[in-house]
Amino acid sequence: MFIPDIYDFEERAAIAEYEGGLSRREAEDLAAQCQGFRDAEHYWQWLADYVLTKKITN
Repeated sequence: MFIPDIYDFEERAAIAEYEGGLSRREAEDLAAQCQGFRDAEHYWQWLADYVLTKKITN
């Protein structure tokens, strides 16, 4: 696994929401899936764990 790109996540979610007509949750799930996560909740939990442990996990 790699360290996710927060800028790419936010930009992709914004485009999906405003141009694609998705809800914010759907757009964030899509952005997270594009980086290999199950959904946005998994994405944010992974980032939180990384900040606390400084270890990359699957």
